[in-house]
Amino acid sequence: MKLLSWNIQWGRGMDGKVDLARILTTIQQLGDFDIICLQEVAINFPGLPGSEGEDQFKILSAGLPGYTAIYSPATDVPNRHDNHTRSHFGNAVFSRLPVGQIWRHLLPWAAEPATPSMQRSLVEAVIISDDFVPIRIMTTHLEYYSRQQRALQIETIRHLHAEACRMSQHSMQTVKQSGPFETFPRPAEAILCGDLNFPATACERSQILAPFDSGIPALHDARTLLYPYEPHAPTVGIHPVDFVDQPECFDYIFITEGLKRRLRSYGTDSITQASDHQPVWIELA
Repeated sequence: MKLLSWNIQWGRGMDGKVDLARILTTIQQLGDFDIICLQEVAINFPGLPGSEGEDQFKILSAGLPGYTAIYSPATDVPNRHDNHTRSHFGNAVFSRLPVGQIWRHLLPWAAEPATPSMQRSLVEAVIISDDFVPIRIMTTHLEYYSRQQRALQIETIRHLHAEACRMSQHSMQTVKQSGPFETFPRPAEAILCGDLNFPATACERSQILAPFDSGIPALHDARTLLYPYEPHAPTVGIHPVDFVDQPECFDYIFITEGLKRRLRSYGTDSITQASDHQPVWIELA
């Protein structure tokens, strides 16, 4: 199974042009991915630089036939250019493997009047494969401007992971087979990925990696598992941007204990300029 994670900056490349066809071409050139997790996917947001307010989720879905498309908007506001529509901004998952239950979680948005911030979300989907036990895929985009908010958001993600692991131990309910009370698997094994907006040396990374109580499987940095003595490859600042002073890693893939033995490769594309972030990916076998 191959999974890619990429903050596509609403399709806006380093040349300032929004080009979702270029995003799709880049993904196809990088590999044949079973799971594609994208951050900063916009719908009806003409105020974003370079955007004409296109439905980016629809365009990306059309360009990925054969994939189940999942959208989790964090921002849902009135479209300033059209009173009859809404503007959405958030994360998307595309899966070529069968998808079980899906959860869309809004993350904490603490009041910090003096600090710019926006609503953030985590999308969680169960992926089912004949070659693997069921796996929860989680992708997110944490706050950039506030370490305090990132810490709160990470703590919430850890709580959701622990909650899912406890639910994985419950027996399946058989009384309700066709209604909303029907229980579907929510497995303990998981992959967490996305643009987390902190460098690899930050305390937030240690917060994610911290062990849990009561036998909850910890999260492990896939890059470090394969390259324990090498620094993280940068995913922002390779091409000049205004939000970092030097190249840094902001984009990560974490996996649970039971997936460590299946991890075969970790990659970062340092070449593409189709976004202000670089895509990262892993392969499990």
